[in-house]
Amino acid sequence: MDTKLYDEKDVRILEALKKDGRKPTSKLSKELGIPRVTIHQRINKMIANGIIKKFTVRPDYAKLKKPVTAFILISFESNPQVSQRELASKISLMNGVEEVFIISGEWDLILKVRAASAEDIGSIIVDKLRTFEGVGKTTTCISFSSIKEE
Repeated sequence: MDTKLYDEKDVRILEALKKDGRKPTSKLSKELGIPRVTIHQRINKMIANGIIKKFTVRPDYAKLKKPVTAFILISFESNPQVSQRELASKISLMNGVEEVFIISGEWDLILKVRAASAEDIGSIIVDKLRTFEGVGKTTTCISFSSIKEE
């Protein structure tokens, strides 16, 4: 990565975009004290260099009738039919699965899932997740509230 590309101005622009990715460059310019054209060029360079991977939205999941968030830890059982990466990819396609990470330590995968109820989370685990080749032991942690999500 070109060190001239990513500096303090870029950090400030990124932080502002993380708060509101739809904010026009003219408003960003006024807030950050950086010329509008400079902001536009820097955003385009960060996109071209893969620093900004995508622009997205953060829904209100309660209004979408998915107020329950859970984190599921999975122990991978070695299996000649499926690798850990293949299992993670298959799980990532499941309805309700928001994020999938391959991790180190006692557990092999961690998932972030959302659903309408704890019962629906249970159904995701019992009826779907545990039917996949390679899924061993699971532990589920229901979130009481979210303090910070990005």
